[in-house]
Amino acid sequence: MSTLQFKRSPRLAAPRQPGGEVHLEPPPEVPRVIPGNILMKLMPVVMVVAMLGMMVLMFTAGGAIGRNPVTLLFPMMMMFSMVGMFGQNRGGGQKKAEMNEDRKDYLRYLGQMRDRAREASLDQRAALEWVHPDPQALWSVATSRRMWERRQSDPDFCHLRAGRGSQRLATRLVPPQTGPVDELEPIATLALRRFVRAHSIVPELPIQIAIRGFAAVGLSGDKELTRGLARALLAQLVAFHTPDDVMVAVVTSGRAKAEWEWAKWLPHAQHPSLVDGIGQMRLMAGSLAQIEDWLDEELRDRQRFTRNAPPQPDQPQVVIVIDDGEVTREEAILLEEGLVGVTLMDLSDSLGNLTARRGLRLVVEEDRLGARSASGVEWFARPDTMSVAEAEALARKLSPYRVGSAAADDGGEEPLLSNPTLLELLGIPGDPMTFDVQQAWRPRPVRDRYRVPFGVGEFGQPVELDIKEAAMEGMGPHGLCIGATGSGKSEFLRTLVLGMLATHSSTNLNFVLVDFKGGATFLGLDSSPHVAAVITNLQDQLTLVDRMKDALAGEMNRRQEALKNGGNFKNVWEYEKARENGADLDPLPALFIVVDEFSELLSAKPDFIDLFVAIGRLGRSLQMHMLLASQRLEEGKLRGLDSHLSYRIGLKTFSAAESRAAIGVPDAFELPSIPGSGYLKYDTSTMVRFKASYVSGPYRPAGIQTSGPAAPISGDRRAKLFVPDYIEIPKEPERSIEQAKEAPRQEQSAPTEPSELDVIVGRLIGQGPPAHEVWLPPLDTPNSLDTLLPPLQPTEDRGLSPAGFFGNGRLQPPLGLIDKPYEQRRDLLWADFSGAAGHAAIAGGPQSGKSMLVRTLIMSMALTHTAEEAQFYCVDLGGGGLGPLQGLPHIGGVAGRLDPDKVRRMVAEVSGLVTAREQLFRDNAIDSMTDFRNRKRRGELREDPWGDVFLIVDGWLNFRQEFESIESQVLSIAAQGLSYGVHVIVTANRWAEIRPAMKDLLGTRFELRLGDPSESEVDRRVAVNIPEGRPGRGLSRDKLHFLVGLPRIDGSSNPEDVAQGVQDAIAKINATWRGRRAPQVRLLPEQLPYEELLTQDAHRGTKLVPIGVNENELAPMYLDFDADPHFYALMDGESGKTNLLRTIVTGIVDRYTPKEAVIVLIDYRRTMLGYIETKHLLAYAVSSSQLGGIITEVKKSLVKRLPGPDVTQEQLKTRSWWKGPELFIICDDYDLVCPQGNNPLQPLAEFIPQAKDVGMHIVAVRRTGGAGRAMFDPVLGKLKEIATPGLQGSGSRDEGALIGNVRPSPMPPGRGTMVSRKSGQQLMQVAWIQPEA
Repeated sequence: MSTLQFKRSPRLAAPRQPGGEVHLEPPPEVPRVIPGNILMKLMPVVMVVAMLGMMVLMFTAGGAIGRNPVTLLFPMMMMFSMVGMFGQNRGGGQKKAEMNEDRKDYLRYLGQMRDRAREASLDQRAALEWVHPDPQALWSVATSRRMWERRQSDPDFCHLRAGRGSQRLATRLVPPQTGPVDELEPIATLALRRFVRAHSIVPELPIQIAIRGFAAVGLSGDKELTRGLARALLAQLVAFHTPDDVMVAVVTSGRAKAEWEWAKWLPHAQHPSLVDGIGQMRLMAGSLAQIEDWLDEELRDRQRFTRNAPPQPDQPQVVIVIDDGEVTREEAILLEEGLVGVTLMDLSDSLGNLTARRGLRLVVEEDRLGARSASGVEWFARPDTMSVAEAEALARKLSPYRVGSAAADDGGEEPLLSNPTLLELLGIPGDPMTFDVQQAWRPRPVRDRYRVPFGVGEFGQPVELDIKEAAMEGMGPHGLCIGATGSGKSEFLRTLVLGMLATHSSTNLNFVLVDFKGGATFLGLDSSPHVAAVITNLQDQLTLVDRMKDALAGEMNRRQEALKNGGNFKNVWEYEKARENGADLDPLPALFIVVDEFSELLSAKPDFIDLFVAIGRLGRSLQMHMLLASQRLEEGKLRGLDSHLSYRIGLKTFSAAESRAAIGVPDAFELPSIPGSGYLKYDTSTMVRFKASYVSGPYRPAGIQTSGPAAPISGDRRAKLFVPDYIEIPKEPERSIEQAKEAPRQEQSAPTEPSELDVIVGRLIGQGPPAHEVWLPPLDTPNSLDTLLPPLQPTEDRGLSPAGFFGNGRLQPPLGLIDKPYEQRRDLLWADFSGAAGHAAIAGGPQSGKSMLVRTLIMSMALTHTAEEAQFYCVDLGGGGLGPLQGLPHIGGVAGRLDPDKVRRMVAEVSGLVTAREQLFRDNAIDSMTDFRNRKRRGELREDPWGDVFLIVDGWLNFRQEFESIESQVLSIAAQGLSYGVHVIVTANRWAEIRPAMKDLLGTRFELRLGDPSESEVDRRVAVNIPEGRPGRGLSRDKLHFLVGLPRIDGSSNPEDVAQGVQDAIAKINATWRGRRAPQVRLLPEQLPYEELLTQDAHRGTKLVPIGVNENELAPMYLDFDADPHFYALMDGESGKTNLLRTIVTGIVDRYTPKEAVIVLIDYRRTMLGYIETKHLLAYAVSSSQLGGIITEVKKSLVKRLPGPDVTQEQLKTRSWWKGPELFIICDDYDLVCPQGNNPLQPLAEFIPQAKDVGMHIVAVRRTGGAGRAMFDPVLGKLKEIATPGLQGSGSRDEGALIGNVRPSPMPPGRGTMVSRKSGQQLMQVAWIQPEA
């Protein structure tokens, strides 16, 4: 049977029983009769005689006097005077009246005493009914707080109600001391006698017996009546006493056994250590000897029973019921004539004279209960009874419960050591798992609002904290809590917050919970609807402290604005009152700010004290309450704030000085080392000692023991009936090897028990509206673009895009989120390329997210712009992050560090676009890019395939170092491009890497985390707060933090698999786009056939010799020997030197006739042997011996062509003083032909400057290696001096600048940089002529 642990709370105080004495006033006495004087007694007789004599004299005298009636007046007056005197002299009537008044007063007094006696009797009855309720009401005690409330130290321990009878009034009526009865007023005396007789005895009160004082209690009478009384006695015993304090055993057999089978359910009847086949062994047997044997450990050390023996606190009271069980009278209990702490309840008169000598013999009849003694039976009560069904119902209700541990329960002896449950303190009925939340959140009167008990005081009373201001009968809105390590500070804060949550709706009270260190203090509370923010672990992330400061300051501003806009309310109380009266206002719940470790917070951020002071000053009217908690309180920490802290809570402190600083006295230092013990001080003088409740312990009803590992069900493991008899323990089934291995694993993975806090918070979830978010979560998790944009859906004209989005086609893509803690919201991070800030710069240290920002920008533009509206050309020198974007229809090309030609070609393409757009704008009268975009949307200008073009350079410093020659082109594009829809975006590690001339043109700037925040161009102090190791975090120009989104549209925020998300987005965009893609970058071909070059030749029929195509326009490149008579090239082996000469020779042969040009071919390696088959070939030299004679002849011929003194100016102008073909001296492998110090071509050096005049042209090629020294050669030196066009091909950069300022670099065959005066530097590809086999 599964069990639940029951935690006893401090015992509830019973109604106070009246006491004392009432001394009754005596009744009034009868007045005494005093005998009169003899003369006074004779005076009436004398007066009567005198009156009669006077009347006789008047009637007998005759005459006028006798006949006049007036004369009768005098006797009559005398007669009345006599009567009056007689009556006055007697005085009896007055005394009787006084006697009547005294009687009335006394009867009125007795009436007052009767009311007082009745009130005392009612109080006495209520007190006894509370302690000893009816047996039929005991079911309501089970599982309530009163269950098992009696401790061994209680005076009513083991006092059991036996029935109802008369008892003396607890307030004793003391009769007065009077004189003789016959001197008392009889009516008042009789009333007094009846009053005392009627009210001195209270009828029908519970009558209890203390079974602890008897070794045996015998019940004689009818069996049904005695068993009913015994069940009633046991019901009280098990309902108010724990199984640890009282044990119950039953000795029965035969037919009587069925009457006691219900007792098997009692936890008191389960053996504490012995078990059988169905659980704990039931203390039910057929003989007393068997029970004695089972309880041997409990009984062996007990002394012989004596009525006045003090009970042992560690020994439970044992009650053994005997009903037709076997008793041999040889048992140790009977031989010892009883044991201390053992009571035998005998229903079958089997104990002999033990009951008479050391026990109590009760006689049970249907309507009366008496005690038998030697003198007879004294009837004193009407017996209680309980049916078997009622007893079994009570037993079953108690059956699952056990006391958790003795140590845990010992605290109940002292309120300050106890641990009452929170719901009990709050007065909320029910269990944490089932309590009625709405009932607990019921509207409260103003006095009880924001008032919550959190612990118990010295006398067991609830200790409350009321955070209302003093004018509202509270303790003040702000407070301080100081507690050393281990004092229970964190648990106190959890208890206090949980109590507030459980008793107030989220529309009335919200929380901001701050834990500077760790975060365990408020763990589990964040899911409650009341909690607006849980801010933790600020010690490791000091950047969040300033954010929290802005958020709280923003909340103050929000509340002030709400009061102002709602109707200029003075405070929140008036605001809420107006809302309750029907005003259309949003709820403005109170905000309770709890800050743990605030002292360390102020040490890290001293200026935070200003915010605390502001809240302290304005919180009263704004209902922003604050509780600051810390382990220590240093002097000076609370400057300016101390006066605002109206209540103080001091847990155990490190020193007396800290206690004195916190609560004004050193008492907190002297507190016991029991977590949760402390003092609450308010009103400057009131200080209450308390013990806080504990809410982090496991929730016991949810802690039912889990079953062990599953095993095959056999006959021994099937469910069995729960019977009182002993059941043999079945053998354990053998476990398989797999089960044996699995068992430890299951033990390790056993789930942890939820705490009381977890259970209560779980009940609150979804019960009220969520709190206003004062603190939005920090920018830790980046958003995907589909969460930053409206819903994406495919459209016919725009492909996959946010349909109807205002930013479509406006060059304003969203890139991420901007954090605005003061305004308590987040806005989209936008980039605006539509105006003067159309160029952008991104600066951030290594791994700060620069490439990610570029990718996000491109992807966002791709979702909000078509491939016809925006195109991107990317130079990726930042790590290869842009390469995967190549598949987007908006990408015209991506070039990396290994694609230098493509980089140059890309820049040239964009530069050419600017030039072309300038001409296009002029030809079509386009006045601006706005006009251009509008025309493009109308379908005009179809000849221009581009829209807004973006040149992106990721890694500007690397670009400058590796492509220095084209940096000026990019600067030119930035200077002119915006006017023609060309944008430049660069990234750099530092702002200083971008030259001022370039930086001034970059209007849009994004600053990520810099390696050195002091180099920030936004704000150096704020830049320090950008967290390290968080790619994408940056600072806007408004000094606000932002977080860049991820370039994906699958809803994922995982930066680890961005590559997959990018590919998924590209696939979705491509699948929905049916229009034209971005024009791709045209590259120099790896190999250009000469025939293909001729197809592009636009100068056929001229003397221009085509040799290849340039990079800028992919147009043919020509050698104009008329303008520049010479040409030389520096190229490494196998890089196309000989092919270059073949191309030049072919061009000369095609463009010149043999009469116009002849060729002297110097070819030591004979690679062009037989190539010239026409008459153009004048000489072919393959060695220095051949070459010497040829040069000598050439020199002689050239000397003749020099103008003589007889040449006229006209001849000089037309160069007509000589006739003959142009002479082309073509030299392959110049380094072989002209070794160091032996140059056979040196005789021609003097003709080089006059080459135009004499018709000589030198075309030389040599290896790049060693060319630095060769440039001082007489021939090459002369060529360089006269700025002869040259081609720098593949070579080592170590050679330095050889031709112009071009440094050689590795290039593919046929590739080189043409340097000339006319065209500057141009990369080109030499045409390829397949050599003959």
